Amino acid sequence: MAGIGLDVRRLAAVDMHGLKGSRLRARLIRAEFVVGAVLGVFLGVLLLAAGTSPAVRLFGLWVLGAGLNYIPLTLHAFSLSRPGALAEELGDADVRRELQHYTVAQLWVFVPLALVVFDLRQRRSAERPSP
Repeated sequence: MAGIGLDVRRLAAVDMHGLKGSRLRARLIRAEFVVGAVLGVFLGVLLLAAGTSPAVRLFGLWVLGAGLNYIPLTLHAFSLSRPGALAEELGDADVRRELQHYTVAQLWVFVPLALVVFDLRQRRSAERPSP
């Protein structure tokens, strides 16, 4: 994944905002992220534990990795749920254009651990002092 990056916080913000920025949408997306994390991790572990064949175990690993991708999305969604945080994150953004980009970019959720890695890289680079 060298050279590839995705702003996971921005993905969560754009997804929560949508075109109109309703509070209902933000709540539904936040709930989607929580359910994705909990259910994905639970089902992945269940498939790994109960897997009777290597194919089932491999599928369990994939489900677990995809479920783990929802954890950084969930954490960002909760931090963006504070009053004014979502508006501050998006600022003067062209939300329609960003929605087009992030609608495709969110397919990274299906690549096990991809969003986890992107988020860790993003957090690490944010912690580094600028030269």
